[in-house]
Amino acid sequence: MNRRLKGFESCIAAAALLLCGAPLALADNCTGIDVLVTQTAETTELSKDHSITIWKAYSVLSSPDSIYDNATGECSGVILATPDGKTQSMGYCARRDKSGDTQSISWHSAPGADKGSWKAAGGSGKFAGKQDSGWFQNVASDGKMSVSKWGGTCK
Repeated sequence: MNRRLKGFESCIAAAALLLCGAPLALADNCTGIDVLVTQTAETTELSKDHSITIWKAYSVLSSPDSIYDNATGECSGVILATPDGKTQSMGYCARRDKSGDTQSISWHSAPGADKGSWKAAGGSGKFAGKQDSGWFQNVASDGKMSVSKWGGTCK
């Protein structure tokens, strides 16, 4: 698999996954898994080993210890692969739970990082006014589907 595609898969999981900040695992009071299924991914190659990918995926959260359990929706983002072999990404996820309450997050993965960060960006109902944040990390990806684990501080 070429380096650009491998970086893209890592970012899909990161993106897919959702959230921001990198607090220590011991500080986490919410954790979970984000399962993402890619809808679209369009890559523009600027030059050899330098590209930008616009990506969109369906997202399902599993989190038995937080209000985010079983929230579903979509994530989208932009992944930049640079000639130095590193990728970085950023984007948003918007989800709804079974009650119809909505939540959104912004996420970011720094150049070459194996963990990214997420932060609450808005919501309705039980998600309104949330200032939750945390980390995410890709644990499995095949280019079409990815799984990320995540944790953070949920108030």
